[in-house]
Amino acid sequence: MRASDRAYRTLLGEIQDGQLPAGAVLGEVEQAARLGVSRTPLREALARLAADGLVVQQSPRVTVVSDVDADDIRALFEFRRALEEAAARLAATRADPAEFAELAAEFDRTSLRGEGREHYYDLIARFDAALDDAVDNTYLSSALRTIRTHLVRVRRLARENPQRLSASVGEHALIAHAIAAQDADLAAHATHVHLHNALTSILASLAEARTEPRSEEHTSELQSH
Repeated sequence: MRASDRAYRTLLGEIQDGQLPAGAVLGEVEQAARLGVSRTPLREALARLAADGLVVQQSPRVTVVSDVDADDIRALFEFRRALEEAAARLAATRADPAEFAELAAEFDRTSLRGEGREHYYDLIARFDAALDDAVDNTYLSSALRTIRTHLVRVRRLARENPQRLSASVGEHALIAHAIAAQDADLAAHATHVHLHNALTSILASLAEARTEPRSEEHTSELQSH
């Protein structure tokens, strides 16, 4: 693997899992030393992250991890809705029905207990890969991969919500069933509902996370009086 690719994958993973939070400074010299690469491949990696919209260059040698707010998330989902609804429609007309019938059956059998959650995330990844293959459109698949890169980060910003996660399993099952039945309208509609519910939940979690510190501070003030 090229040094620039290795640096890119490492930094991407650290941004997505929150090790490098919004506002984190990525100094060129420090990061090159930490990652064990020279500054040229590091610059290439940072340029790719900037193209992904995950970092912003503040000066020639200082880059920071970009922030993500509610407006960014709404814009991301606006783009995601257009892409994924189109992909669902195309998949319903081009996919192997048997493949999506099996995926639908797996979603139906999914339990989130124990290691079930990890299985569910793996199943989503396989569903996405099958969708890309069925659509068979390089441009659309490339755009969807970019969206998914951001989604990993956005999901981590949202609070864990067992009810929402459980509902998401059923929503994915319905999309897979619709594609297996070659029902393009239902596949697109089920995708629309899924994305609407996901966005609503994420925005609610972010709003709650912002108000909680203030609430706790207010409670402390009341208790001190």
